[in-house]
Amino acid sequence: MSDDRAGEAKSAGQTMVQTQIAIDEASFFLAQGQDLPELRSRIEQAVQAGGRFVSFVVVGNREVSALFTPNSRVALSAETVEYDARDTGDADDSYGGFFDA
Repeated sequence: MSDDRAGEAKSAGQTMVQTQIAIDEASFFLAQGQDLPELRSRIEQAVQAGGRFVSFVVVGNREVSALFTPNSRVALSAETVEYDARDTGDADDSYGGFFDA
């Protein structure tokens, strides 16, 4: 059994909570391990400062930087999804990109 299939078999039936952030017209699923209270605080600070970029890690373990301003519309939502062992939140170990086979 390949490593990928072994991971799938191991995670069968397990779930995890996945959080989505919507910023104006864009939305991203946050990687596991994101500190949501800390992210909310950084977004609030960026808005209070008149606008700043805030970085966070999304599913695929990729870092995203978004500009938050007083005019930004932001929503956070959470749902239970099937467990994915690859979703570690480690931006140095990305997966699922354009160039992945």
